[in-house]
Amino acid sequence: MGSPDLAEQVNLAAPRPPVPHPRRRRTARALRRLAVAAPFVLPSFAGVVVFLLIPVVIVLLLSFARWNFLTPMSWVGVRNFGRITHDYHVFRALRTSAYYVLWNIPLQTIFALGLALLLNRRLPGMGLFRALYVLPYMSMPVAMAVIWGWMFNARNGAVNHLLSLVGIHGPNWLGDIHTALPVVAMVSTWQYAGYNMLFFLAGLQAIPPHLYEAANIDGAGSVQRFIRITLPLLNPTMLFVLVTDVIGSFQIFDVVYVLTQGGPGTATDVINYQIYSTAFRNFDVGSASAMSLLLFGVILVATVAQFRFFRNRTTYDVG
Repeated sequence: MGSPDLAEQVNLAAPRPPVPHPRRRRTARALRRLAVAAPFVLPSFAGVVVFLLIPVVIVLLLSFARWNFLTPMSWVGVRNFGRITHDYHVFRALRTSAYYVLWNIPLQTIFALGLALLLNRRLPGMGLFRALYVLPYMSMPVAMAVIWGWMFNARNGAVNHLLSLVGIHGPNWLGDIHTALPVVAMVSTWQYAGYNMLFFLAGLQAIPPHLYEAANIDGAGSVQRFIRITLPLLNPTMLFVLVTDVIGSFQIFDVVYVLTQGGPGTATDVINYQIYSTAFRNFDVGSASAMSLLLFGVILVATVAQFRFFRNRTTYDVG
């Protein structure tokens, strides 16, 4: 047997495997994680790229061009933006969209919150009622609009028929400039109130019960508990619901297209319908794309304003 000193010298002289650099180890670990996650992420990422990013880029490019689907496309710079800023129809459509938002958002939010308060109880069959109120959201907007168009028909609609039973002569709901836009807002409320109710219901169930117990001990009534506890702690939910509803309301199109075609006159000529008419009736794709970017700017300003309003009024930790 060799001496221990000789064995130690042999071990020291033997080549040792290189120790990877810490940065390389982190890179290899990140690549392994990416390889595992890629099959799950790539389908959604491909959908975002194909159906969101690429269309946005195309609209941005078309807003600087003149094209009517038939002749070759020509570059016009910012002329499309200059044209729509001097077009009365564009700003009238924006004003109509703003009126629709003012009709739709308060009605829809109050109705959804009221439903959530009613359904936030432990009673038999409550799950069935919650599902029933969500069913309108799952219906096709075009089919839903067709049914509501029949119900509000001035001659043989169900609404005017019910009014006639009590001696009331119903108006021409969709043919009157004073009632057409509120009817469209009511139809939208009927469709989306149950969907928003789910978010309010989740927010209500996340409020700790001991806060209400303490308020009861202090002698607070139901109205005081709602104002001092429920509403402040629902601010995160309220922010989400309002932001998504305002964005969706400015983008209303299908219900208007089926019910009123922008009429009577221009009473329901919202900005999305004006974009459709400019692109596919007047064949002015460049101006329609510029109007789409203008609508994006309006929605962005409205969203930032809502976030700033709720910034110091929102509490996320109620534990």
